[in-house]
Amino acid sequence: MVLAPAGWLLWRTLAGDLGANPVEALTLETGHWTLRFLLLALAATPLRRLSGWNGLLRHRRLLGLAAAGYALLHLLIYAVLDQGLLWSQIGGDILKRPFITAGMAAFVLLLPLAATSFDAAVRWLGARRWQGLHRLVYPATVLALLHFWWKVKADTREPALYAAVFGLLLAARFVTDRRRARLRRRPSA
Repeated sequence: MVLAPAGWLLWRTLAGDLGANPVEALTLETGHWTLRFLLLALAATPLRRLSGWNGLLRHRRLLGLAAAGYALLHLLIYAVLDQGLLWSQIGGDILKRPFITAGMAAFVLLLPLAATSFDAAVRWLGARRWQGLHRLVYPATVLALLHFWWKVKADTREPALYAAVFGLLLAARFVTDRRRARLRRRPSA
């Protein structure tokens, strides 16, 4: 499931079906899939809490790792195919172009999440610390959304849609967390 977009992109690349600027098309598509998988992973808990459906929850870890994998692919396409591994140029872009700064910061925040997305890491860190670390997904998503928003400049409808979905997921999480906190504080009869 999570490899299907990469397979489709590979097929389109080999078929020469990526348009006049294939590197840009690959960069855009891998960025889109990074955000899609991030949002799907974030949707797992609110969907379970609101509807009782566990479908996404069973695959949340895989979805998060897919987001990190597509983010890595996105970065590699930029660094290797677009910039030719010219580190001074890449460093200059990170410092001078805010959308690249935001994207790089999002990627850096995703690294420890991917590195600790296995059961032994939960045991090693302890559940509470592991959970705290994995809350970095929220600022990482904000930074990824900013990266996308600042990149497109003019037509912001698509990043606005992703941001709206993220906002709805945050609102759902806030509502359910408040409800759970209220229930915990309520004295038992």
